[in-house]
Amino acid sequence: MSTMKIKKGDLVKVIAGADKDKEGKVLAVNKENGTVLVEGVNMRTKHAKPSASNPEGGIIHQEGPIDASNVMYIHKGEATRVGFKMDGDKKVRVAKKTGEVID
Repeated sequence: MSTMKIKKGDLVKVIAGADKDKEGKVLAVNKENGTVLVEGVNMRTKHAKPSASNPEGGIIHQEGPIDASNVMYIHKGEATRVGFKMDGDKKVRVAKKTGEVID
């Protein structure tokens, strides 16, 4: 994937998969694999041994990566596609539904 249209901290909606229609904030973006981590989506269980940082160990619930193509950016409460346009000398993201600059 050449450019990622989703960034860390964006509010997104899942449009495909088991967690369809869930919304959450993007925690991390992996450009190499084209995946994103969304808070509260695609939850995994991990069995952890006791360690210095986690003395009890036990079962930990954490988010798993989902493909970036399965999420849509939320702008003003509505899911929209994201495009790019030049604003002077600066490249900015634009919400396709409203035509407004995102950042």
